[in-house]
Amino acid sequence: MCELLGMSANVPTDICFSFSGFLHRGGGTGPHRDGWGIAFYEEGGYRDFRDPHPSVDSPIARLICDYPIKSNVVISHIRQANVGGVKLANTHPFTREMWGRPWCYAHNGQLSSWESLALGNYTPVGSTDSEHAYCWLMGELRRTFPTPPAEPEVLWERLHQLCEQLRALGVFNMLLSDGCYLYTFCATKLAHITRCAPFGDAELSDAEMTVNFAEHTTPDDIVSVIATEPLTHNEAWQRMVPGELLVWRDGEIQARYCP
Repeated sequence: MCELLGMSANVPTDICFSFSGFLHRGGGTGPHRDGWGIAFYEEGGYRDFRDPHPSVDSPIARLICDYPIKSNVVISHIRQANVGGVKLANTHPFTREMWGRPWCYAHNGQLSSWESLALGNYTPVGSTDSEHAYCWLMGELRRTFPTPPAEPEVLWERLHQLCEQLRALGVFNMLLSDGCYLYTFCATKLAHITRCAPFGDAELSDAEMTVNFAEHTTPDDIVSVIATEPLTHNEAWQRMVPGELLVWRDGEIQARYCP
């Protein structure tokens, strides 16, 4: 299956260290050779990079490692194709507009009977179960909330209900963001770690790289990283439980929903 990587931080932060380990799983230390992508929210704007080739061999991936893009929210994905051919249109993350914001999404897993999900406002560009499920999810949110709800908690509760419906169709691990909040939903595997003062050393599991975060942060920084599997071997990652939705903002968990 595919793998996911996300970040939520209270200050603009680069993801070069985590991504340096993550990209090796795309055809190096892992079998996910069927494309990769990464999206950044920066100062109210959005940009992404996608490539249908293995990340371990991708010049674009090397650019991301060497180019410290500062962002508060990041979503990345490496693909092992199950449904849909290996091509750019099927490469995550996917993006759609809602309420004047770009919403970004990436999915790990495989769904059955996904063609039966009736679509509304949004139509897939590619041919994956992942993008079809995304279009259905966004359409249902927009149908329930034609305008942004005054209380975000009602949106979070509805999102958890919809994710549970998709989990009933198979494996549905997901990252989703509107640039303000990062939503992480676990069906089988997702782990997270929050780094804050006092900062220490971290050692990647998939590459020979160590960083002392104390040299690159301030005492007020809070940075949380979410991944399918832990990216470092000397830190205490926490695993999410099946059916759990976490809502992140500025590196901290704002809400937790469980089945």
